[in-house]
Amino acid sequence: MLSKAQIKYIQSLQHKKYRQKSGQFIAEGDKIVPELLQAGIPVRDVYATATWISTHRSLLDRTPVVRITEVEESVLKQLSALTTPNQALALLDIPGSAAIEPASLKGTVSLALETIQDPGNMGTIIRIADWFGIRQIICSPDCVDAYNPKTIQATMGSIARVSILESDVVTLLQQAGVPSYAATLHGTDITQFSRLKEGIILIGNESRGLSDAVIAVSTHKITIPRLGGAESLNAGVAAGIICGRLLI
Repeated sequence: MLSKAQIKYIQSLQHKKYRQKSGQFIAEGDKIVPELLQAGIPVRDVYATATWISTHRSLLDRTPVVRITEVEESVLKQLSALTTPNQALALLDIPGSAAIEPASLKGTVSLALETIQDPGNMGTIIRIADWFGIRQIICSPDCVDAYNPKTIQATMGSIARVSILESDVVTLLQQAGVPSYAATLHGTDITQFSRLKEGIILIGNESRGLSDAVIAVSTHKITIPRLGGAESLNAGVAAGIICGRLLI
């Protein structure tokens, strides 16, 4: 049984200021919660129905969950940030922020995002990074919170395998010491590039794209060749196409 104070606290984590204050976030989903448990990241609490707990008992027994609380579906509905609640919700600590060292950018490919605003896009891009083996994403301070419940839902568990860092993107590029590839509408066709082994792929705001300041300090301006009449591509879709072409 959860107290009113516990319910209120979990509900508060739907809002960024309370996530920042507490250093915790929630993840919902019958598939996402097991994914996070299997990834081995610290899970503070699991709130789930009796059926879900019974089905996943062996997984719960071999992972370091601090507390497992059986709740009714009606309680999960109270806790949920989703229109259709799932049978399980997990409470986790937000990983501590770390300074970005230029050396960490060497010999690998990273994604940098500027002013991404849609939680679904952010989650999709994190999932794309995981698919292509990108282990870190650097977000500008004005990006949507990567630990927004809708973002976590869209990652489908990939948040467990991709580090989310924060930095001013212009400063990052000035200090990086590796090539950078800015997605624009008027760059060099991505099919002209060979497979990347090192560098930063830059994706900008859903409606405005990358700022002029970021484009100016990037080493390469790239574009996805357009064959039809669409004005632009969704940020997540663009990130997927670019990673698919440059990383395989």
